[in-house]
Amino acid sequence: MSLVNRYQEVGYYTVNFNSANLASGVYFYKIQAGKYTLVKKMIVMK
Repeated sequence: MSLVNRYQEVGYYTVNFNSANLASGVYFYKIQAGKYTLVKKMIVMK
């Protein structure tokens, strides 16, 4: 699943995420910007 996959100018952005179709559990997400990559953990509880 990809929430945003396009070039964006420098700035602050918000993305709405609907987890209604995901089961409860631990998920990992990745943010990439040029050479910078960040991987974080997200917990979905229903």
